[in-house]
Amino acid sequence: QVQLVESGGGLVQPGESLRLSCVASGSILSISTMAWYRQAPGNQRELVAVISNGGYTNYADSVKGRFIISRDDTKNTVYLQMNSLKPEDTNVYSCNQFISTTISRSYVSYWGQGTQVTVSS
Repeated sequence: QVQLVESGGGLVQPGESLRLSCVASGSILSISTMAWYRQAPGNQRELVAVISNGGYTNYADSVKGRFIISRDDTKNTVYLQMNSLKPEDTNVYSCNQFISTTISRSYVSYWGQGTQVTVSS
């Protein structure tokens, strides 16, 4: 079994920063792609940022230049540094990791439970 646990969400004012973390635990062999998504009620899930196991990154146009995704493979953790936050960034942010385990040698998609980010004055 694999579990993803996110942390770091909260309430901030416009222009402030937050750092999200997502730690994977379980019988993990390796992790390929890691990503952050967000979804507001009634809206489709949106890809915010993605990082490959080689360190290649890609971002949604709405967050380019403000958000930075990074990973620490020694800790099975993906981070999302969010700077210059705007009210429109308010969402539930969820992490997604493709993980190979001792049970399933192929990569399987796992999701965290989500963490609320609210940007409001």
